[in-house]
Amino acid sequence: MTTAPADSRPLSIRQVERADLLDVFRIEKQCFSQPWPYAAFEQFLDESGFLLAERDGVVLGYTVADVVPNYGRDIGHIKDLAVHPESRGQGIGRTLLNRALTDLFVDDVGLVKLEVRESNDPALALYRDEGFEPMRRVPRYYQDGEAALVMVLDLDEWATGTPAGPDLDVAVDADGNDR
Repeated sequence: MTTAPADSRPLSIRQVERADLLDVFRIEKQCFSQPWPYAAFEQFLDESGFLLAERDGVVLGYTVADVVPNYGRDIGHIKDLAVHPESRGQGIGRTLLNRALTDLFVDDVGLVKLEVRESNDPALALYRDEGFEPMRRVPRYYQDGEAALVMVLDLDEWATGTPAGPDLDVAVDADGNDR
């Protein structure tokens, strides 16, 4: 027997438009102790990786992803991903992440990176479940002094479902310290 999701109405993923910025900014402020300023979102309006999830015209979450030019193959960067606190646990974050990764794959990105607070267990679980692996720990990355984990994903392996190559976990020990 399968259980229906908390809300089975259709979820729509689309590119963010200027009219959506206030809704995105409100979610940002609810989700992060150090929110991006409104102007930061304006600079990503033309990025194909600036996506939102909505249901019945209500913005429930968003992601900001872009491409960094690199010799050989470009690198994708998941810069921000947030879901309204009342809409969590419905797979919205995973849906947004998967759509962003798919778009980056189509753009011929080879590797995707992101930074995440080492205390953000729900985000870490999502990223690990999607195949991201810790590459390094950055002490005092956030203004409050917390460290970040830089995580990476090989998009070819993600897209084809093949197992990851060398285990990148060796860069961080069980306590999250660099080795």
